[in-house]
Amino acid sequence: MQTVHRYVGAKIRNYRKMKKMTIQELADQIHKSKATVSKYETGDIALDLQTLFEISQALDIHMDQLCDYHVENESETVSIVNNYQGKSPFFRANRLYFYFYDGKYNRLKEAIIDIHKEIIDEDGCYEANLSIQSTTPTGRSSEVYYKGNVLYSDMLIRFSFKNQYNKLEQDLLYIFNPLELREITEGLLCGISSTDLMPCAYKCLVSITPNTNYEELKRHLLLTPKELKRWKKMNMLIVDNNS
Repeated sequence: MQTVHRYVGAKIRNYRKMKKMTIQELADQIHKSKATVSKYETGDIALDLQTLFEISQALDIHMDQLCDYHVENESETVSIVNNYQGKSPFFRANRLYFYFYDGKYNRLKEAIIDIHKEIIDEDGCYEANLSIQSTTPTGRSSEVYYKGNVLYSDMLIRFSFKNQYNKLEQDLLYIFNPLELREITEGLLCGISSTDLMPCAYKCLVSITPNTNYEELKRHLLLTPKELKRWKKMNMLIVDNNS
């Protein structure tokens, strides 16, 4: 149980720092002492549900984002590894790093995808969570949290996500050529924009490991004339001046 307490405490600390909130500021919001909150973050004090809820409200996140700790069943893990043995790292990964470029705000956005392979539904989909880091033009940082699932095939890996705050916003993420043995690959994110509730699609990159070379990521994410020409041929929606 001590491992769980440390895990939840570390998550609280990460989200608090992400909001640029001090321990004292968080303590004031949940009416606890600074020393108590510090021990929550180190895992020295176990959190009750009421306090956990109050912390999630203060950090403007869902409780699930603090309580997503899981222990894999050893026999299930061995079975999963055997099923994907010899395939690319994208089949074996429990965490993926996701990048796309938001042209509206001219910003690179990054996200983390966590895959829970011990939870599988009747369609063969594993549970997955998507957490997107976002910074507004005013410099305010926030995180948008999605829940969904992932389905594997030799041609595509498909993620389906739903925004925890706006159930109307559902997004699909496709990873192409998942069998190729590499640590970063292209994908397509499509769905409904959360800002103006309009259809949107983004070219994206999905990586096995974190990538902090943002200029290089941006260069790969911006569409080239060659890509636009190829996509125009493949797109079945025709738009011209006579429409």
